[in-house]
Amino acid sequence: MDSVRNPYTPNAGATPEIMVGRDDQTETFRVLLQRLERGRTEQSMIITGLRGVGKTVLLGEFRDIARAAKWEIVEVEASKHDDTHFRQTLFSQLKGALLRLSPRARWTERGRQAAEVLSAFALSIGADGGIAVSWDVPPAEGLADHGDLGMDLTDVFVALGEAAQEQGRGVAILIDEVQFLRTTQLEALIQAVHKTVQRKLPITFVGAGLPQNAELAGDAKSYAERLFKFPKIDSLKGDDARRALTEPAAIEGVTMAEDAVDLAVQITRGYPYFLQELGYQTWSVATGDRIVLEDIETAREAYEAKLDDSFFRVRLDRATPLQTAYMRAMAELGSDPQKASDVAAVMKRESSQLGPTRAELIDMGLLYTPEHGYAAFTVPDFDKFMLRAVPQLQVPEVRKRRPKS
Repeated sequence: MDSVRNPYTPNAGATPEIMVGRDDQTETFRVLLQRLERGRTEQSMIITGLRGVGKTVLLGEFRDIARAAKWEIVEVEASKHDDTHFRQTLFSQLKGALLRLSPRARWTERGRQAAEVLSAFALSIGADGGIAVSWDVPPAEGLADHGDLGMDLTDVFVALGEAAQEQGRGVAILIDEVQFLRTTQLEALIQAVHKTVQRKLPITFVGAGLPQNAELAGDAKSYAERLFKFPKIDSLKGDDARRALTEPAAIEGVTMAEDAVDLAVQITRGYPYFLQELGYQTWSVATGDRIVLEDIETAREAYEAKLDDSFFRVRLDRATPLQTAYMRAMAELGSDPQKASDVAAVMKRESSQLGPTRAELIDMGLLYTPEHGYAAFTVPDFDKFMLRAVPQLQVPEVRKRRPKS
């Protein structure tokens, strides 16, 4: 069929033609904004889930909902940067939000106060001795100049929230890949949100990331579980998975046979990214205005090759030989979360020897810990890929240290 008309979007964070199976989360976000607008308090959200389940897409939907409600949106993709870089990123984004809320020529006392607090926030000493401020607003004194990220960000959120409240609007800060925030950064965000909840201000932080985020937030601040909901999104089930395939095709006047849909859902197990990829490859081989079972079967090889070459391979290529061996040993044990001692036994090593390797893989976002002592892949079906990509487990030798003379 015509590739230009292909309605499937297997791209990172790309919004699909049809958003299905996420009604609970979008409704929760609408309620959050509406309650904050009314001066009420409401728990915010940190969405968790594996790679490819649509967390970034869902944040994009939140952005559209907030924009329709006349809220200002700040979007940040977290990365492993120090607190100085984090401070600079937030300063730039929040400055833009303030100027959109209230242009400088129309600043009230609260608007100017928010600008001065932002200047102080940017000037606070960082790891490299400070940050250049890109505007000529003098910094506030005694606010956002403590040198403590949590205290400084709290002052910023309060000042910006008060400025937004005066304008009858709000600010939604959407942060993706939350697991890459440093503990100090996540702690600062939670602390700042806590204060805005106490002040009943229309400003909030909503995050998304891998499944360990709930644990990370709880470790950062003990009251995080009372400030946030931690909805977990997973593969699409039943009719939702079917609709994700059939409705985009229907937009282009194409139908899908029931047995074709059944096979596609079975192959992809309902994971949104996999559904989009299989749909895309099937569209490329199908003819006419109806997709049949044979089209799915024909497309399956190209679908698996595309996942191996891009979605999976890009993650394996980042791993060292020992990290690769660790993941291959996990894959040999199956798709369930695996106990550290069992993985070590497969590798014929002591668990203590492999602790640093396991920690590195978690830090890289390739593994997460669903419970103490266990680890699981952050990518669906990664165990099957490891068995294909690394047919034989090869554990690098450990060089023995020479005895001290």
